[in-house]
Amino acid sequence: MSVFSYENCIDPILRNVRQIIPEFSGMKAGEKVLDVCCGTGAQVIEYSRQGILATGIDREPSMLSVALKNKDKLNLPNASFYLADATSLPFDDNKFDYISVCFGLHDKEQGIRNKVVSEMNRVVKQGGSLVFADFQVPLPRNIWAMFARAIEFIAGGSHYQGFKDFTCNGGLRTILKNHLLFEQKAAELKGGILVIIKAKPHKQ
Repeated sequence: MSVFSYENCIDPILRNVRQIIPEFSGMKAGEKVLDVCCGTGAQVIEYSRQGILATGIDREPSMLSVALKNKDKLNLPNASFYLADATSLPFDDNKFDYISVCFGLHDKEQGIRNKVVSEMNRVVKQGGSLVFADFQVPLPRNIWAMFARAIEFIAGGSHYQGFKDFTCNGGLRTILKNHLLFEQKAAELKGGILVIIKAKPHKQ
């Protein structure tokens, strides 16, 4: 999906969801939060607006250029962005209070998803939490779900193959089970097509 499509079509649709995530998760001003696969940085921007020390990583320079432009435009010194691969995070163990991945798993093949979550588990602090936001599986039968499927189909290629694999294999809750993550709380949004889950890592 192009940067233009994401910034101008997807980010506006998800704006209220991104605003909900920090409060839902219990994040507080001054805490260190990492958002992996951050794309255009919209979630990091929302964290930093709430006084959170927010870091975003993505492997696409074009996405990060938008993130940096918006950070500078909004004058948010507590937001930072790095060009990095989520399967090999450039951070020490036990560094962040929270780590989120928001709509960044459903488009990847299973092996990559597992590496991303393993890395999230490695760099979250003892006592910290992982936060996941993505499609609910199974998707409900409503107009929102039809729209979501259409968007994913239009994205095509490996993105769409990842989406099919994600939905056919149980989505986020299968990922939590495979990584021995304990679900603390969950909420459904957008007519039940999206779910936010706060989870505790197995190392705790």
